[in-house]
Amino acid sequence: MTIAWVIGSGGLLGSALCRALRNNGAALFIPAERFSWGNALLLKAQLAGAVQSFAEQTRNFSQWQIYWAAGVGNMGSAADVLTPETDAFAHLLNLIEIQPELSTTHGTLTLASSAGAIYAGCMDEIINDDTHTLPTTPYAHEKLRQEGLLRAFALKNNTISALLARISTLYGPGSAIGKQQGLITHIARCLLQNKPIQIYVPLDTIRDYITADDAAAMLVVESRATSQRPGVYTRIVASEQPTTIAEIVSIYKRITRRNPRIVTSASKLSSVYSRCIQFRTKAISENARVHRTSLFLGIAQVMSAERSAFGKSNHSIIDG
Repeated sequence: MTIAWVIGSGGLLGSALCRALRNNGAALFIPAERFSWGNALLLKAQLAGAVQSFAEQTRNFSQWQIYWAAGVGNMGSAADVLTPETDAFAHLLNLIEIQPELSTTHGTLTLASSAGAIYAGCMDEIINDDTHTLPTTPYAHEKLRQEGLLRAFALKNNTISALLARISTLYGPGSAIGKQQGLITHIARCLLQNKPIQIYVPLDTIRDYITADDAAAMLVVESRATSQRPGVYTRIVASEQPTTIAEIVSIYKRITRRNPRIVTSASKLSSVYSRCIQFRTKAISENARVHRTSLFLGIAQVMSAERSAFGKSNHSIIDG
């Protein structure tokens, strides 16, 4: 049996990973306290305590898994905002290495990264697991730095597998209020608030959108597959269904029976986003059998969740 620890379990991907792991029969490790991401010294102490506790619990299981789904940065973040996250990840790897229960037993470390960010400058028509990365932002460079740390760690510790999961554009219900959560959530919130929808790239821009639950299911399957053969594995995690922004707007029009008010303009990030990104994974695994949610259903779920959250927020204002 497997014990799994999701670091960043409160986020969109992290919460989906917890659901997927439970559905697959894994036991979830929950640290004793919430991590203080804004306090580097305290965070290091918290990570040390959590790794010690996790290591002790792994004695009762045949294998362990750790998923790093944490992160506060985005494509517009400056380098100094992103460095503390990488430092925390490096500290985690050091802690694992000095724990015999972890470094000498079979385990898998999965790092969630952004495919759209690290391949942003690529001109290939279709990007796969072997495509050379071409980052254009500090965020993308930092993600590649984290991958390099994990790659070196796994090559040094030959009982541990490393999965570098490069995920396409993630979306889904349950996005944090007040946090930038992507175009699909942004459109839903603007529609509910009767605001114009600001879009900073052309409407014919092509992206690959995948729900958090679908991505999580693929990560769990891939992590299980790679655990049987220690090494370093790079995987594209995507729906493999290219979609334009205009198509997303059209789906919202069908769902809400309203004409979304679109305002297009340029921003400082417009130039770092590729106009067309299509992904394919070359890995042959059970991922071929993992269900992919249709974009229409996924957007409907987001709209429903945002409508519910919007209603609760309005009731709170009235009650207050």
